[in-house]
Amino acid sequence: MIENAPKIRVASTMRRPTAQQLAALQGLPTGFVVDALTGGHTMDYRIKPVIPGQDAFCGVAITSDCGPADNLAVFGALPHLQPGDVIVASSEGHTGCAVVGDLVLGMARNNGAVGFVTDGCVRDIPGIRGVGLPCFAIGVTPNTPAKEGPAKVGFPIVCGGAAVSTGDIIVADPDGVVVVPFDRIDEVIERLDVVRAAEAEMDAKVKAGMKLPAFMQQ
Repeated sequence: MIENAPKIRVASTMRRPTAQQLAALQGLPTGFVVDALTGGHTMDYRIKPVIPGQDAFCGVAITSDCGPADNLAVFGALPHLQPGDVIVASSEGHTGCAVVGDLVLGMARNNGAVGFVTDGCVRDIPGIRGVGLPCFAIGVTPNTPAKEGPAKVGFPIVCGGAAVSTGDIIVADPDGVVVVPFDRIDEVIERLDVVRAAEAEMDAKVKAGMKLPAFMQQ
């Protein structure tokens, strides 16, 4: 049985942001979050929503280190999910088989997950559409993964070129996926007012007929 498998290692502690910190980042465009981070912390541009309309979420990362062609770590993450969490599954960019399908995503949803992200592939598109859990991946393939491990849950990973630790906040929308490191959450929240104000000012100027930004004007 998966729950008795000795090849799953689970971190002894899993830090989490406060509900207030998470709420402060809800509903933001990824571009605003990147600007508040002063750049970077984005995953590979190919990691995109696999179902149109199920393409945005904000939640707390639970890391799943699967390795290529295996998904035991995703099963290992399920018992540790709390409402508002996001499974971030690293497959080291392997695209030869899927990391999950609709049934695993349905179990993640049932355990409170608000999203799933992988730098690999997924499968069962009709079923995923029915599950309704936003799922971001590099691609889609029907091939089945192994469930042999070794697997790690809750440890730092790299997913789509971005460092992710359990407790980081993941913000995703049709533009892609951004990782807000746990230690920078308050900094990002503090900078958001500046980002919003700058965006609103430029938006108003463009709608009023602005043809060049100030740095291009002579």
